[in-house]
Amino acid sequence: MPLERAGAVVRLPPHRPGMRIGLYGGSFDPAHPGHRHVAVLALKRLQLDRVWWMVTPGNPLKDRSRLASAEARSAATQKLARHPRMAVTEFEAEIGAAFTVETLRFLRRRCPGTCFVFIMGADSWAGLHRWRGWREIACLVPIAVIDRPGWTLRATGSRAGLALGSYRVPERAASTLALRFPPAWAFLHGPRSHLSSTALRSKLANVIDQH
Repeated sequence: MPLERAGAVVRLPPHRPGMRIGLYGGSFDPAHPGHRHVAVLALKRLQLDRVWWMVTPGNPLKDRSRLASAEARSAATQKLARHPRMAVTEFEAEIGAAFTVETLRFLRRRCPGTCFVFIMGADSWAGLHRWRGWREIACLVPIAVIDRPGWTLRATGSRAGLALGSYRVPERAASTLALRFPPAWAFLHGPRSHLSSTALRSKLANVIDQH
């Protein structure tokens, strides 16, 4: 369980009981239009009041040695996510959360009555069983899975998809997801972005090498 550091000020975006908020976490290294596409799609299809872009300290399942600073990633994400109903936050670092399950436990305690939905790509859903406390994650908040190129079948047939199959909400009822008791998840189809942070970092590295 994350411990709020003594004297630390935890700065959460505005929220209140009954508000529908999408939690969109990632390293955003770098943030790109594909990320914004997901955020906008979730905002509309889930009928959310807000989307919080949670700039994480880093993915525990990935190499962090070349990860850009949180400040740089957050600043770039702020520029991309400009929208009256979106907010960028680094509160996970402030509470010392290293894993998503810790973040969600904190929010459930800190924001009673707020209707959170966790937003993730189909690629992340396909690997959810590798996340610490993944079954607890599914029991803490509803989850919206956004389709990604090449991951549709692998996501729905994944270990998490099969284990939580009986809790899947029909896509036509996605607008009710935020109000449902977890476990509950929906798979959202629609226009898909082929952009990826990994590919963009590789392209940038090649440009730098050529100079």
